[in-house]
Amino acid sequence: MAKEKKTQEKAGPTMDQINYVPSLQKKYREEIVGKLMKEFSYTSVMQVPKLVKITLNQGVGAATQDRKLVEVAQQELSLIAGQKAVQTTSRKDVSNFKLRRGMPIGVKVTLRGVKMYEFLERLIAVSLPRIRDFKGISENFDGRGNYTLGIKEQIIFPEIDIDKIVKVMGLEVTFVTTANKDEEAYALLREFGLPFKNIKHN
Repeated sequence: MAKEKKTQEKAGPTMDQINYVPSLQKKYREEIVGKLMKEFSYTSVMQVPKLVKITLNQGVGAATQDRKLVEVAQQELSLIAGQKAVQTTSRKDVSNFKLRRGMPIGVKVTLRGVKMYEFLERLIAVSLPRIRDFKGISENFDGRGNYTLGIKEQIIFPEIDIDKIVKVMGLEVTFVTTANKDEEAYALLREFGLPFKNIKHN
């Protein structure tokens, strides 16, 4: 029996795993592309904006006094993202803040493909509704079709055990798209289900 199990492990992923498509990725292909083509009168599917990657970024200002906070943040962000986060370091010396070049000051992780869609689904369906008195998210687009969502407390993510947190910390979630205009990026993220405050329906 043990030999049979080892053989299965060596065989790699199953056909079900290979053919697995996250529900939001499927929704994009089957519904969103068509809706956006109609809304913006695109003449080719290639013009329809796509979600390229999602970056989670967490600055840990208190790390200048306590370096362990960066390690804790790295562990927590890895749990939230479902992928290992990396530490970010200071690029210059800032004596007023006791900051030296190369000192760890934050953590980040970049999600693409399956993990990106899975995180997006968890964010929309589970995490955002856990925000106290939640009334939707604001529209912080950068003018180039990308969107950044600021989250004040990491405890909205169910992956974080509230009884084990060392410090309540915020993070930024940036959605990078191929859209040329904020209006197109907004429509793309709206169709995925991001709950904007002043949602514009067609």
